[in-house]
Amino acid sequence: MEQSHVLPPGERMLVTVAVMLAVLLQVLDTTIANVALPHMRAALGATPESINWVLTSYIVASAIAIPISGWLSDRVGRKRLLIVAVIGFTFSSFLCAIAQSLTEMVLFRALQGISGAFLVPLAQATLFDINPKEKHAQAMSLFGGGIMIGPILGPVLGGWLTDSYDWRWVFLVNVPVGAIATLMLIRYMPAVGSARRKFDLFGFAMLGLALGSLQLLLDRGQQLDWYDSWEIWIETGVCLSAAWLFVTHTLTARDPLFERGMFMDRNFSLGLLFMFVTGILLLAGLALLPPLLQQLYGYSVLQSGILTSPRGVGTLISMLAAGRLVGKVDQRILVATGMALMSWSLHMMSGFAIDMGNRPIILSGVVQGLGLGLIFVPMQSLAFATLGPRLRTHAASLLNLMRNIGGSVGISVVTALLARNLQVSHADMASKVPDGVLPSASSAVVAQLGIPGQSVVALVDAEINRQAAFIAYIDDFYLMMFVTMAAIPLVLLLRKPAPPKPGDAPQMAMAD
Repeated sequence: MEQSHVLPPGERMLVTVAVMLAVLLQVLDTTIANVALPHMRAALGATPESINWVLTSYIVASAIAIPISGWLSDRVGRKRLLIVAVIGFTFSSFLCAIAQSLTEMVLFRALQGISGAFLVPLAQATLFDINPKEKHAQAMSLFGGGIMIGPILGPVLGGWLTDSYDWRWVFLVNVPVGAIATLMLIRYMPAVGSARRKFDLFGFAMLGLALGSLQLLLDRGQQLDWYDSWEIWIETGVCLSAAWLFVTHTLTARDPLFERGMFMDRNFSLGLLFMFVTGILLLAGLALLPPLLQQLYGYSVLQSGILTSPRGVGTLISMLAAGRLVGKVDQRILVATGMALMSWSLHMMSGFAIDMGNRPIILSGVVQGLGLGLIFVPMQSLAFATLGPRLRTHAASLLNLMRNIGGSVGISVVTALLARNLQVSHADMASKVPDGVLPSASSAVVAQLGIPGQSVVALVDAEINRQAAFIAYIDDFYLMMFVTMAAIPLVLLLRKPAPPKPGDAPQMAMAD
């Protein structure tokens, strides 16, 4: 059975730096390429619709590969797999930087997504193994800092590299970081023994099919007007069918892809749910705020990135605090406090005005960051509390998978509601401007006035569009607030870890 490999403080620090460099590679690349898409489209000769496959290929490939990380880690050893994944990610990043066509870019991004899928769960499991139990919360606060801040810094760094140099530097910046991480992992990371374990090919195929079709459904739904398209119906059917087959197979197979006992653990199962909600709050919020700042408040890409960065500051502060409070304060109280802060920050955002300064944006971002940190660190500790070292990579892969799925679902839902509510609000406001007050564009009055009359109508319509879009954003913030509030009572179902005693086995007991 795989055991923990607790290291002395000096070696532990070096291994921590190495694995966190690997984590930053992956989480930054999830969002860093978004701002460079218009420049890529021109260079690669792509259409506005086809260029989105640069993002979709990465997301789909990563989602399919994450579940297999636990089996591969058992099979080839965690150190070897992590080193191969870093090398693969670095090399595929270089290939993305020199891509000359959209086909090449999509292929290389898929390779990058597959390699990157292994980095986060392997790094998380490694941090648990090299640290003693009393340091697990602090290790997770450091790990969570990379996970939470990466998506926030990605657009800022991507925008700066694209504006100052070239979009290809968005990928080239990974090469030196990946090289340093590889050398440090080879030199300092302890080897973990491998174990022969039968691979559940059918289970993996069904899960991969379900995840791949779900990601395509969520990514292309808005573009294809959802269920007005046969493609969306087909992807929905494939997703539901494959998911049903996977669940049935997992419950009945002799050697399933994931051990059934993991899901019988109450804290781990609830941890999966909380990671899903965290993904919604983290990534859906990041999908809403930059367009709001750029389109309605007139900030540049770089300015909007800077205005979203206070959330990262709040996350860092609360994660450092949570790392020290875990073990001294009931983790369930910390999680509930974090959820309450998230709800408060979204309530603040729902009170934004269409003409205001940046202070409310900064303040709500800091509060939201404080909440995210207080959720992530204690939730990770609670989710892993009863799982032995052998299951850590499998558990980490599932937790990260649920966070990614939550983010994809959240982005799709808020984007779809944004478009729908914009139309509804526009129609509602336009109906309150009768011809007697403002003639329509086709009326005789406008025709008589000519170009000045058309300009007035166009200006009024533009203002109605602006107001309608703002109302749609506020509605999305309200929805996210209600989702967060609905998740708070789930904290009562968590069980508090019993304090470790001298001579305890590696698997921690639970207190009722």
